[in-house]
Formats: sequence, C-alpha cells, structure tokens
Amino acid sequence: MEQQIRERPADRLPPWARGWSWRRVLAAAAVIVLVLVVAVSCLGSGGGRADVPVLADGPDAGVDGVRSPSDERGGTLRVVAPAVDSLDPQRSYLPGVWNLMRLYTRTLVTFDAAPGATGELVPDLATDLGAVSDDGLTWTYTLREGIRFENGRPITSGDVKYGIQRSFASDVIVGGPTYLVDLLDDPANPYPGPYSTEEDDPVLSSIETPDERTIVFRLRSPQPDLPYVLALPSSSPVPAEADTRGEYGADPVSSGPYAITSVDPETGIVLERNPEWDPATDEVRTALPDRVEVRTGLSGLARDQALLAGSADLDVSGTGVQAATTARLAAEDGAALLDRVDDVTTGAVRLLALPTDVAPMDDPACRAAVVAAIDRRAVQSALGGAVDAVRSTQLWPRALGGGPGGADAEPDPEAARAALADCGRPDGFATVLAVPDVRSSVDVADEIAAQLAAVDIDVEVRPLDPATFYATDVGNPGNVAANGYGLVLATRTADFPTAGSFLGPLVDGRSVARVGNPNYARLDDPEINALVDQARAGDADWAQVADAARASGAYVPLAETRIQLVSGQRLRNGVVMRPYDGYDVATAGVR
Repeated sequence: MEQQIRERPADRLPPWARGWSWRRVLAAAAVIVLVLVVAVSCLGSGGGRADVPVLADGPDAGVDGVRSPSDERGGTLRVVAPAVDSLDPQRSYLPGVWNLMRLYTRTLVTFDAAPGATGELVPDLATDLGAVSDDGLTWTYTLREGIRFENGRPITSGDVKYGIQRSFASDVIVGGPTYLVDLLDDPANPYPGPYSTEEDDPVLSSIETPDERTIVFRLRSPQPDLPYVLALPSSSPVPAEADTRGEYGADPVSSGPYAITSVDPETGIVLERNPEWDPATDEVRTALPDRVEVRTGLSGLARDQALLAGSADLDVSGTGVQAATTARLAAEDGAALLDRVDDVTTGAVRLLALPTDVAPMDDPACRAAVVAAIDRRAVQSALGGAVDAVRSTQLWPRALGGGPGGADAEPDPEAARAALADCGRPDGFATVLAVPDVRSSVDVADEIAAQLAAVDIDVEVRPLDPATFYATDVGNPGNVAANGYGLVLATRTADFPTAGSFLGPLVDGRSVARVGNPNYARLDDPEINALVDQARAGDADWAQVADAARASGAYVPLAETRIQLVSGQRLRNGVVMRPYDGYDVATAGVR
C-alpha cells in the first residue's frame, strides 16, 4: 500500500514563489481578496463568475507552445492595457502598443507567431527577408502582390518610404524610434521630413523606389540588424493623402486584418475586421475574433482584476501581473490559477553603470573595487527574490543564444579592498548613486549602498524623477559629471532581440549623446569600438564585445527581470510573444 504523503502549504505554491515568507504571502493574499471582491462585483449578476469555462493547459503552456489551441473564428477579444502613448505607428515607443499594432499595421518583415520562435523574423509585406549586398550597405525588398490599405488602395513601395519619411520630421512626429534616421540620413545635409516646404530641402535619396513593388535602402554603414528595425511599426506604410501629421494617431489607416473604428478615453479602443485584408497575403496573423476591444489607462491592479474575474482575455502591458496577485496561488484554487500562468524572463537587465568620466570611476582600479563588492544574491532579494528576478553576471539577456560564459560571481570584500589600495584610496571614497525614484529601484540602490559601505565606499543614494531620468538626468553626460554621479542604477532593454541591439548603444563610445544617452557609463574604449565594428561586419562575435565591456568594469550586470503572465479564462491560442513580453494579439482567439 502506498504511503500517504501530507502536502505542505508551501508545496502548493509554484516553484518560483516557494521561499516567500508566509507573512508576505498572507499580506498579499489580503490584497487579493479585496481585488477579487471588486473585480467580481464588476461582472454583475450570474453568481459573480464569468459564464465561460476556464481554459488552461498547465504552467508555461504558452512559452514554447500554444495555450488552448483553436482555429475557430468569431467573438470579441477583450484586451486590457495601461495608458497608450500613441496609436500613430511612427510615434509609439511602447512594446505593448507595438504588440497591439500587429492588428492594424504591417511591415516589410515581422516577428514570427510560431510557438517558441517569436524572436525570429519572417516576411510580411515583403516576399522575403531582404537581399543584402556584399558590403552590407544595400538592402532590397520586393512587396507582395494583392496587399491593400483598408480603403482598398494597393500598398506600394512609395507608401512604405513615406511612412519612414515621417520619422524624420522630428518637430511633428515625436516619441517614436529613430533608428532609420541614424542609418539613412546625411549628417551634412539632414533630411527634414515630408512636411517641410523650403525650396532647398534635400530629398531622402537613401531610400529608392524604382517601381511600386521594389524598395532599396542604402545605409551609411553596415547594420545587420536592419531587418529588425524594419519590423518596428515605425517602418509601416502610410498613405500620404491620409496623413494628418501630428493627428494621424486619431485615425490611422490600416494595412492589417483590423481597422480602428472607435477611440474613446473612457471606453477605450475598438477594432473591427478590415475587409480589404487578404489572408492569402499574410502568413502570420490568424485574425480569429470578429472584434477587438481594448480598455486603456488601467492600473496594473485593475488589469489583474479583469483577468482573474473573466472580464478580460489578455493584458498587453508587457509587465506581467502585480506581485500581490501571485499570492492567489496560495488559496484553495491556486492550482487552477497556476495552470493559467506563463513565466517569462523578459530580457530587461538591471545593471550598475560606473561613468568613466566621473572621478574616481575614471580609474579602472576604483571601478574594480565596486565590482568585487557587489552581492547579487542580496540584490535579487531586494527585487523580490527569484519570483521577480534572475541573477545576471553577463551583459547579455538569457534568451539570446551564443552569449559569454561565466559562473555566478560571489562578492569578494578582500579583493575590493585590494583594488581600493591600487587606485590610491585605501580608506575608500565617497560617491553618488543616481536611481529612478521607483520603490523597487530605490530598494536595490539602498542594498548596493550598504554593500559598498562594508568596504568603506560611502554612497549617497539620490532618487531622481523617473520621467526625466533616462532623457536628461543620466541621459545628459554634462549633468552626470556636474552632479558627480559615480554610479547609475539603470535597466537596459533592447528594442529587438539581438546582441547588437542590446550591446551596441550601451558600450559603443560613438553612441554617447547629449540627450537620452544610452551609454550610461560613457564607455569609449577604442578596442571595444573596434570590436563593435567587427561584430557588425560579421568579423567578430558579439560575445567578445560583452566580455571586453564587462572587463572594463564600466558596467556591473545585476539581474534580469522575470514576470508572470496570466491568461484570461477564455483565451485561445495563447502564444507568448517574447519581443513584447505578452501574448501575441495577432493570433489570439476566444472560441
């Protein structure tokens, strides 16, 4: 006869939540009770539960597979979202909004919807992934036949060029990515965008459209990541005759399977089928629902409420559920909820930057002292433990293959003190740590300050406005130097899943900018710059760049963010879109 094993309460938690103190679990559970009461009350009658079966295939079913697969069309997909920065594809810079835009914008290439391969590119408006010249400077694409805007007009290469041209009008089209401006513009004679009427305006000759189906890009320097840039919504076509400039986001013209029919700050966004979209020209989007409703401007707690109560099917924020929501797993029906959870490591790497032009961080030995004193396990705990963060010792997101090796580094106070002696400061030194004034970041900053104090490095933690932190506070090198910010706690997230996108702006000395500087450490090492050029040309490995940058001591990788996605009760075809850290809206269904 089998021995009966008594189940411990902790065994009912998912592996990533075990180790939480029960004080934390119970405190969070109290919040969840309130969440559920409020959420259920929003559903009206019917016993307080959504009148639908709960679909769930087990933990992490959507990470490398499909959660509740179905090919049945119809119904309304209900989406919840935080505030939307813009529905104009050239003006948005939020990955969650980029996910939403898969419904009404198409690009030359796009991210695959295949389970487990969503970081890969596939042709979209184009017939292939592009033909590149031997020198890496010229890329040529051919558009598919039969592609049309929602008004029935064929989409041409000129429309793709015009959409890209809009991004050059920095006085009108603001907020979106400008990668193509950097790659295509002539610094000696900048192109002002399509709205300028000066007689001597230059033309954008770096994009050629020899016929309606061919578009050619001529780059200033090789950039193997160009296809990923072209997959961003900012590279989607716009018909010039429908362009309302800064107001275009109020009624963007669709090239995808849905068209926006209503935008209201109270009720949200409504999208309905675009009858001009031909599924024969689109191998990515399944467009199963008849209608998509997006409730915008919701807090994280409100989005969780809607998912748990059944009034929403998916959340496009890309931030996962709130910490308190995970405590629901300790309740009696926690196992059922766990079956609806997909655990995702996001690629957002939290790191400590040591500005190389701020004393004493201009001395490599002083930087080495900081590096040796860092305890990543304690940083992970400050971030909420393994449920919210994975320790990282490399300047490399886990999801990218081919990264540098290396074991989990432990703190070494003796090595830190020896490095202080080498930099001529055996009694330590004082510096300022700049950090966004966000609770989780300040908690980490306080922990780092305590660790460095143990080796006589006196750190003043200075919280700064999150709204201006990256743009002007630490994004302005002059401001960093003037304030003596010897340490900067930052988070690096690449716009697309390649090593070059993650590392290039961070470590290339030529990427240092006066506003919005992405090279937080102002690392400008000729050898590293040369390695970057070689990696872009395919003559070196990006892992070599990462190793060299880490060896400089200019950056200390700390941890990578983890989130938990919870699918709605009736979500079908739940595929985790890794570049956007959420379920792919373009293939989701509800039947």
